[in-house]
Amino acid sequence: MQTDIDPRSLIGRKAFDRDGAKIGTVDEVYLDDATGAPEWAAVRTGLFSRDAFVPLEPSTFADDVLRVPYERSLIKDAPDFGVGRHLSPEQELQLYHHYGLALSAAPETPAPPPGAAAPGDRSFGRVAGDEE
Repeated sequence: MQTDIDPRSLIGRKAFDRDGAKIGTVDEVYLDDATGAPEWAAVRTGLFSRDAFVPLEPSTFADDVLRVPYERSLIKDAPDFGVGRHLSPEQELQLYHHYGLALSAAPETPAPPPGAAAPGDRSFGRVAGDEE
């Protein structure tokens, strides 16, 4: 996805699958803690308002629409972790597996500095717009 787009501009935009079928509306955008780049979007789907996480790479954003290059059924079956919280490294790994993304593309978890919490205790992927 274009990295020069303000991730907050995605919120409220419609999302469509690879066949042009509407998936839903972007609810939240999650940033990589290390780079600050937009990495995942939570898309509110269907009548029962479930959020499905979709990868922003290799998705595209043009004409105020997010186009996700996966089938709607795969997107709707994505793990649901709820929104408004950090994604743990384990949750992100589940998403990479679900979408068949190469693990080499997954961000590495850096070793914590001396005296810091262990990697499993660390939050990952802040929500766009949240200030620390």
